[in-house]
Amino acid sequence: MKSFTFALLTMVFWGLAPVLAKIGLVKTDPFTGLALRTFVISGIILLYGIFTGKLGGLAQLDFRSAAFLAGEGIFASLLGHLAYYHALKLGEASRIVPVVAAFPLVTVAVGLLFLGEKLSWYKLVGASLIIAGILLVKK
Repeated sequence: MKSFTFALLTMVFWGLAPVLAKIGLVKTDPFTGLALRTFVISGIILLYGIFTGKLGGLAQLDFRSAAFLAGEGIFASLLGHLAYYHALKLGEASRIVPVVAAFPLVTVAVGLLFLGEKLSWYKLVGASLIIAGILLVKK
């Protein structure tokens, strides 16, 4: 149940974030918006790490884990959010966000191809519903 509560919190936070970003991007370019967002988040994480003593965990990371986590950051937090901010700047948040939120399609495909995950009817139906949702929002 705890994981479901965190998932609901994530839904609320991620649901509010595009509205804040869309308003914030009215008078600024996507790069500047992303840079400010990144600086603020980095500062908060640094302070949290200092005050909780969790920064020491960085020294315990092995190279492979660090490389994959850094890659995830580059794809999600840098490239993904920069593209997302450009999309928000140019389009309607209510149309952009459902398309962006379809990222599980990519995850399922990559999971099947590279992680050896199995395709189930549930995944197939879920992916089909996501595609249908994108097509409906696009119109």
